Amino acid sequence: MPTRVQSSNFAKQAPARSSLAGRGLAGVTISLLRPTLPVKHVLDAFERLLWWLFAGSVGAKTRSLVLFAIKQQPRNAQQLSEALNLDYTTVRHHLKVLQQNHIVVTEGETYGKLYFVSDSMEAHWKALEAILEKAKGRRES
Repeated sequence: MPTRVQSSNFAKQAPARSSLAGRGLAGVTISLLRPTLPVKHVLDAFERLLWWLFAGSVGAKTRSLVLFAIKQQPRNAQQLSEALNLDYTTVRHHLKVLQQNHIVVTEGETYGKLYFVSDSMEAHWKALEAILEKAKGRRES
Protein backbone atom coordinates (compact mmCIF):
# COMPACT_ATOMS: atom_id res chain seq x y z
CA MET A 1 0.00 0.00 0.00
CA PRO A 2 1.55 3.35 -1.00
CA THR A 3 2.33 5.90 1.66
CA ARG A 4 0.88 9.39 1.21
CA VAL A 5 2.31 12.50 2.82
CA GLN A 6 -0.37 14.56 4.51
CA SER A 7 0.35 18.28 4.63
CA SER A 8 -1.69 21.44 4.54
CA ASN A 9 0.43 22.60 1.59
CA PHE A 10 -0.72 19.75 -0.63
CA ALA A 11 -4.04 19.29 -2.37
CA LYS A 12 -5.89 16.02 -2.02
CA GLN A 13 -6.22 14.93 -5.60
CA ALA A 14 -6.29 11.66 -7.43
CA PRO A 15 -2.56 10.94 -7.35
CA ALA A 16 -0.54 10.31 -10.45
CA ARG A 17 1.00 6.86 -10.09
CA SER A 18 4.33 5.72 -11.45
CA SER A 19 5.18 2.05 -11.64
CA LEU A 20 8.75 1.07 -10.80
CA ALA A 21 8.43 -2.59 -11.91
CA GLY A 22 11.06 -2.14 -14.60
CA ARG A 23 13.59 -1.18 -11.93
CA GLY A 24 13.17 -4.29 -9.80
CA LEU A 25 10.61 -2.67 -7.54
CA ALA A 26 7.49 -4.57 -8.58
CA GLY A 27 4.32 -3.47 -6.83
CA VAL A 28 5.78 -0.15 -5.63
CA THR A 29 3.98 2.99 -6.72
CA ILE A 30 4.75 6.60 -5.97
CA SER A 31 1.99 9.12 -5.43
CA LEU A 32 2.76 12.55 -6.79
CA LEU A 33 0.89 15.37 -5.09
CA ARG A 34 0.77 18.95 -6.30
CA PRO A 35 1.23 21.79 -3.81
CA THR A 36 -1.60 24.29 -3.63
CA LEU A 37 -0.72 27.91 -3.14
CA PRO A 38 -2.95 30.18 -1.11
CA VAL A 39 -5.08 32.34 -3.38
CA LYS A 40 -5.98 35.77 -2.09
CA HIS A 41 -8.32 36.78 -4.90
CA VAL A 42 -9.24 35.07 -8.14
CA LEU A 43 -9.90 37.46 -11.00
CA ASP A 44 -13.11 36.88 -12.85
CA ALA A 45 -13.27 37.32 -16.62
CA PHE A 46 -14.55 40.88 -16.35
CA GLU A 47 -11.68 41.91 -14.06
CA ARG A 48 -9.17 40.40 -16.49
CA LEU A 49 -10.82 42.45 -19.23
CA LEU A 50 -10.49 45.58 -17.08
CA TRP A 51 -6.78 44.91 -16.60
CA TRP A 52 -6.31 44.69 -20.34
CA LEU A 53 -8.43 47.73 -21.22
CA PHE A 54 -7.26 50.08 -18.46
CA ALA A 55 -3.76 48.96 -17.50
CA GLY A 56 -2.32 46.77 -20.21
CA SER A 57 -2.85 48.57 -23.49
CA VAL A 58 -1.67 51.73 -25.20
CA GLY A 59 -4.97 53.63 -24.99
CA ALA A 60 -5.62 52.76 -21.34
CA LYS A 61 -5.23 56.30 -19.99
CA THR A 62 -7.54 57.84 -22.59
CA ARG A 63 -10.14 55.08 -22.08
CA SER A 64 -10.14 55.72 -18.34
CA LEU A 65 -10.63 59.47 -18.92
CA VAL A 66 -13.57 58.75 -21.22
CA LEU A 67 -15.14 56.26 -18.80
CA PHE A 68 -14.81 58.54 -15.76
CA ALA A 69 -16.35 61.42 -17.73
CA ILE A 70 -19.32 59.20 -18.66
CA LYS A 71 -19.73 58.08 -15.05
CA GLN A 72 -19.78 61.71 -13.96
CA GLN A 73 -22.45 62.54 -16.52
CA PRO A 74 -23.83 60.60 -19.51
CA ARG A 75 -22.67 62.32 -22.70
CA ASN A 76 -22.43 61.88 -26.43
CA ALA A 77 -19.16 61.64 -28.36
CA GLN A 78 -19.06 65.34 -29.23
CA GLN A 79 -19.65 66.38 -25.60
CA LEU A 80 -16.91 64.00 -24.43
CA SER A 81 -14.53 65.36 -27.06
CA GLU A 82 -15.10 68.91 -25.87
CA ALA A 83 -15.06 68.12 -22.14
CA LEU A 84 -11.82 66.11 -22.36
CA ASN A 85 -10.16 68.26 -25.03
CA LEU A 86 -9.60 65.19 -27.21
CA ASP A 87 -9.96 64.68 -30.93
CA TYR A 88 -13.48 63.53 -31.85
CA THR A 89 -12.24 60.48 -33.79
CA THR A 90 -10.08 59.44 -30.82
CA VAL A 91 -13.10 59.62 -28.53
CA ARG A 92 -15.21 57.65 -31.02
CA HIS A 93 -12.53 54.95 -31.23
CA HIS A 94 -12.39 54.53 -27.45
CA LEU A 95 -16.19 54.55 -27.15
CA LYS A 96 -16.34 51.77 -29.75
CA VAL A 97 -13.80 49.70 -27.77
CA LEU A 98 -15.65 50.31 -24.51
CA GLN A 99 -19.02 49.44 -26.06
CA GLN A 100 -17.72 46.27 -27.75
CA ASN A 101 -16.41 45.11 -24.36
CA HIS A 102 -19.67 45.91 -22.52
CA ILE A 103 -18.13 48.67 -20.41
CA VAL A 104 -20.57 51.29 -21.71
CA VAL A 105 -24.06 51.13 -23.23
CA THR A 106 -25.90 53.63 -25.41
CA GLU A 107 -29.34 55.17 -25.58
CA GLY A 108 -30.78 57.21 -28.41
CA GLU A 109 -30.35 57.59 -32.13
CA THR A 110 -27.10 57.08 -34.03
CA TYR A 111 -26.11 60.73 -34.06
CA GLY A 112 -26.03 62.23 -30.60
CA LYS A 113 -26.59 58.95 -28.77
CA LEU A 114 -25.69 59.11 -25.11
CA TYR A 115 -23.20 56.78 -23.47
CA PHE A 116 -23.79 55.33 -20.00
CA VAL A 117 -21.71 53.09 -17.75
CA SER A 118 -23.01 49.50 -18.09
CA ASP A 119 -24.47 47.58 -15.15
CA SER A 120 -21.54 45.14 -15.31
CA MET A 121 -19.05 47.98 -15.11
CA GLU A 122 -20.94 49.57 -12.22
CA ALA A 123 -20.77 46.24 -10.37
CA HIS A 124 -16.99 46.12 -10.90
CA TRP A 125 -16.23 49.79 -10.26
CA LYS A 126 -14.22 49.16 -7.08
CA ALA A 127 -12.18 46.55 -8.95
CA LEU A 128 -11.43 49.12 -11.67
CA GLU A 129 -10.29 51.66 -9.09
CA ALA A 130 -7.99 49.04 -7.51
CA ILE A 131 -6.59 48.15 -10.94
CA LEU A 132 -5.90 51.79 -11.77
CA GLU A 133 -4.20 52.28 -8.40
CA LYS A 134 -1.96 49.23 -8.94
CA ALA A 135 -1.16 50.32 -12.50
CA LYS A 136 -0.29 53.79 -11.24
CA GLY A 137 2.08 52.26 -8.70
CA ARG A 138 3.80 50.21 -11.41
CA ARG A 139 4.31 53.30 -13.59
CA GLU A 140 5.79 55.31 -10.70
CA SER A 141 8.31 52.64 -9.71
